[in-house]
Amino acid sequence: MGGRRAGRRAGDRTVTGAGTGRLAVVTGASGFLGRAVVRELMGRGYRVRTLQRRPSGVAGAQDHLGSVTDPGHVAAALAGADAVVHLAAKVSLAGDPADFERVNVGGTRTVLDAAASAGVRDVVHVSSPSVAHAGTSIVGDGAAPADPEAARGDYARTKAAAELVALERDGADLRVVAVRPHVVWGPGDPQLVARVVARARAGRLPLLGHGAALIDSTYVDNAASALAAALEVVGEVHGRAYVVTNGEPRPVAELLAGICLAHGVRPPRWRVPAALARGAGGAVEALWRVRPGVDEPPMTRFLAEQLSTAHWFDQRHTQADLRWRPTVSIEEGLRRLAQAHARGGASGV
Repeated sequence: MGGRRAGRRAGDRTVTGAGTGRLAVVTGASGFLGRAVVRELMGRGYRVRTLQRRPSGVAGAQDHLGSVTDPGHVAAALAGADAVVHLAAKVSLAGDPADFERVNVGGTRTVLDAAASAGVRDVVHVSSPSVAHAGTSIVGDGAAPADPEAARGDYARTKAAAELVALERDGADLRVVAVRPHVVWGPGDPQLVARVVARARAGRLPLLGHGAALIDSTYVDNAASALAAALEVVGEVHGRAYVVTNGEPRPVAELLAGICLAHGVRPPRWRVPAALARGAGGAVEALWRVRPGVDEPPMTRFLAEQLSTAHWFDQRHTQADLRWRPTVSIEEGLRRLAQAHARGGASGV
């Protein structure tokens, strides 16, 4: 999107940025990545409306509070919109399978139905590389087809089904592209960073195997800019799926150590055989189904596979098609993580 810089109205605040002033709706905007996407779009001159269950916390965004599973809430949020970035999802290692189905699959259908009824032209469906991960190593692959039958766990299974639903709706009137950011992290991350740091502090963060499996990850600003880039070229790439990463695979032990050191925490040193961790993860999952804990399970089979197998992706097609490049390296991201921690507060975990 080109255009001169101009003041735009977003909610009751003025937002200045380059772009056309198109109205984009972001679902799930109160989440870690969602907030970054809202800021990225406003920086590009979009007017942004959000839909989520609690305030997004982003100045300048027009918040609509509600659920993607409620057709009335979704219809109100999408009225008059030009585009949608659909991020809202149930993200967890455990939980009631029906909840994953209702939010991830049902919510996606509701958003797409409302988009079609409202005359929305462009949809970026935010997916996950786990939709095409069957538990084995991924070494330089692209975006393989989503496969609900082979996906590991209820989250991955329902995200795979949701991506298929989204891409099936792609057409001339409703252009849909699926983007799969991989292992998104940065200051304020309540998932990977917060859990790694908390478990390392408690001495409960092992390395699985030798910790040498190469994994890709994505600094949050890069993930947000990739989603905005996909929205701006959706007319050329709709109907396809793309994996987004920093394009800098690192041994899992190195990435975990970097996150720990940024927070002044000793990196993990003790090791657990990968096969043992997978077996234990399966047992924990079975126990959690009978007697769920108050927090995420300490290990699942999916998590054990993610921490012990290589998963990095060829980014050449993604970067060429989206006309996008990551701008924050792993090293710079870790530096920013350390700076945020030094400042303290929620941004530093």
